[in-house]
Amino acid sequence: MNQSLKVLTEEQMKQFDTEGYVIVRGVWNQEEIEEIQAEFDKISLSEVPGYFEPVLNGEQEDPLRRYPRVMHPHRFNELSKNYMLHPAVLDIMHDLYGEEALAAQSMFYYKPPGSRGQALHQDNFYLKVEPGNCIAAWAAIDRCDEENGCMLLVPKTNTYEIVCPEESDSSESFTNHYVKPPKEEKPVAAIMDPGDILFFNGNLIHGSYRNKSKTRFRRAFISHYANSSALSISHWYNPLYKADGTELSLEANPDGGPCGIETPAYH
Repeated sequence: MNQSLKVLTEEQMKQFDTEGYVIVRGVWNQEEIEEIQAEFDKISLSEVPGYFEPVLNGEQEDPLRRYPRVMHPHRFNELSKNYMLHPAVLDIMHDLYGEEALAAQSMFYYKPPGSRGQALHQDNFYLKVEPGNCIAAWAAIDRCDEENGCMLLVPKTNTYEIVCPEESDSSESFTNHYVKPPKEEKPVAAIMDPGDILFFNGNLIHGSYRNKSKTRFRRAFISHYANSSALSISHWYNPLYKADGTELSLEANPDGGPCGIETPAYH
């Protein structure tokens, strides 16, 4: 390795470089997981316009109407901002980038029992970090497995170009974009315990299963980052944040991705 690693081993770095992802076990401890879960349990009880807009009254045929994901919670919730800028996460991000990481986005998924998954897609189609790439830090708050809708990763597609998406199957995916994986690579399930964090490259094709459990949520706190040498990003993600919380903005990439279509805030 050309750099001095803070956290990751050379083996982990090699996996990220070749496979496009790495799972780092036990980054957050039980106390931290309980703190995040309690905070989002409170958030789930009311609406936050523009960020979290559940249907709170009556029975919902689609469980995601009651528990939609929370978009950009760091913009209204200090605890979310603190976890997006968690020192252990930023140290890992520094290893992966070889330079400082800039925090661009946070999200929280409740993924209640019976809810649809998300069709295979590529994150940098939406974030449009240039030059460089976005990297996701996907933190498991619950045990994540094939029954309750864990992540699906298509290995080695980190070297795959950004692809124009097709229409997804709306009966299985709550988003409408689908990226067909190459024939030579099959999706693999990311089995994770609470506190494990999955890091993956912005070109990596990934998605998730439907939650087939009748009783278990599959909660996750997700942040996206850009390399500090990046010059531009989709305007939806400005401002970005340095490790000390300082805000900065990159040049705004306009709407309309490489396929000539509108690509609004990452979903």
